[in-house]
Amino acid sequence: MPIPGTRRIERLEENLAAADLTLSTDDLFRIATILPDGAFGARYAGGMVPDWI
Repeated sequence: MPIPGTRRIERLEENLAAADLTLSTDDLFRIATILPDGAFGARYAGGMVPDWI
């Protein structure tokens, strides 16, 4: 699925290719270790953090 704001075909192709990416158990563990609370930050100020995070 394209990410809103994608302006270049190359970026669209990268975004679409991500759908075929398979993460291993080790990959998921490493991500959880680095980002134990998820990956959100200053983009969502104060009480504006979406419910789905």
